[in-house]
Amino acid sequence: MSPTNELISFLETHPDAQIVMGSDYRILAANAAYRRIFAGGRDVVGQFCYAVSHGYGRPCDECGESCPMAASRASGEPNRVLHLHHTPRGEEHVDVELTPIVGTSGRIEYFVERMTIVREASSFPAESGLVGKSPAFNRMLELVRRVAPSNTAALLLGESGTGKELVAQAIHQQSRRIQGPFVVVECSGLTETLFESELFGYEKGAFTGANQRKIGLVESASGGTLFLDEVGDIPLNLQVKLLRLLETGTFRRVGGVETLRADFRLVAATHRDLKDMVERGSFRRDLYYRLSVFPIHLPALRERREDILLLAETLMTRLAPGRAHTLSEAACARLRAYDYPGNIRELRNIIERALLMADGDTVLPEHLPPELASDAAEGMPGVDAIVPLETAEQRYLQWALARHGGDRKSLAEQLGISERTLYRKLAG
Repeated sequence: MSPTNELISFLETHPDAQIVMGSDYRILAANAAYRRIFAGGRDVVGQFCYAVSHGYGRPCDECGESCPMAASRASGEPNRVLHLHHTPRGEEHVDVELTPIVGTSGRIEYFVERMTIVREASSFPAESGLVGKSPAFNRMLELVRRVAPSNTAALLLGESGTGKELVAQAIHQQSRRIQGPFVVVECSGLTETLFESELFGYEKGAFTGANQRKIGLVESASGGTLFLDEVGDIPLNLQVKLLRLLETGTFRRVGGVETLRADFRLVAATHRDLKDMVERGSFRRDLYYRLSVFPIHLPALRERREDILLLAETLMTRLAPGRAHTLSEAACARLRAYDYPGNIRELRNIIERALLMADGDTVLPEHLPPELASDAAEGMPGVDAIVPLETAEQRYLQWALARHGGDRKSLAEQLGISERTLYRKLAG
C-alpha cells in the first residue's frame, strides 16, 4: 500500500526533513528537505531507513541502537530518540521524532519520521560546543534535548571536570530564552553576606561601603538562564534563602523594601551526592526536590572512552588554532588507557602541556605526563589492579573500540559477537 498523495504533498511543503515508511522499514516517500540534508540529493525511496541512516543491514534495535519504529509499533504512540546518522557531511547527531499514521483499516499503516540536526553537539572535532559520540554521551545529550525547550529546572550531576557549564550553556542555547543572558553563580565559598549581595544585589547605604545600588545576579539573569554551579556547596543556613527565591519567584535587594519578581530559568550543578547529603542532614530535602525535577548525569571520561581521542583532537584544534597537530599511535594508546580522575579538565591540561612540549606537529609519548607512561597504557587499560571480571571486560571492550576508531560493527565482527551484544556490554 502506498501513502496518499495528500500525505506526500504535505511532507513536500514542510521545512523539516521528513520521510514516510512502511512497517517493513522501507522508505515510501521523502520530502525535499530530507533529500537535501540527509540524502545528498539522491533518491532514497525503496531503500530501508536503517541502511540509509546507519549503513546497517538490519533494523537499529537488532544492532544495539534504540529503534523508534519498534517502540512506536509496540505502544501505538509517537516515539522520539537521538541517533548518530550518516549524512553527506559525515556522522551527525540527529533528533528523530516518529509518528504512527492510522489508516482507514483502523491499524497503523505508515510511520512519518521527522529529523532535526543537533547543532549544539558535534561527533567530530569542533571549535566550540559539546563534542562526543559514545553511548554515554548520547544518553546525556538526549536528556538535554528533551529538557531544553521547557522552563523546567535541570540538575546536572557528575564528577568535577565533566563539563557541566558547557552542558548548561547547551540547555540555554536550545531554550526559548536563548536571546536572554546566561548568568553563572559560583556557589563555592560564598559567605552569607556575599551570597545575598551577589545573588540579590543591594541598595545604596545597605551597609558600609555600599555607595551605590548594585544589581544582583538573579536580576541580571532576567529573561535568561541562571546557572548555579556547585549548588551542593551552599551552607545549610543559606539554603533557605535560595529555597524562598525558587518557591515564591520573588526577592528583595539587601537593604531594600521593594519585592521584585524573578524571571529566569534555573540550571543547577554539583559534583556532590545530594541524596546522601539530604540523608545526613547537610542539604535541605525541600530544596533538593525543587532542584532535582530533571536530573541529568554527566558521564565521567572513563565512562566514554570512545570519545577520548575525539576530545583530544578537539582540544588541539581549540588550543592551537591554525596548527595541524596530530597524535602518534603510541600517544593515542596512552591517552586511551588513562582513567582521567580529573576528567575533561585533566585531558585539556594534558593536551595543552603536550602541545608546548612538542617541537613539531606530532604529539609523541614523551610529550605526555609521566603518569600516562604505565605498562597499562600500551595495552589493555585497567589491568594494574584486581577488578571484577565484568569491569575488566568492559574496560577491554572500551579500549578495543577506541583502537577501532569507534567502529562498533567492525569490532563486533572481529570479536565474533553481534553488534547488539557489543552495545549491551559497553553500556554496562
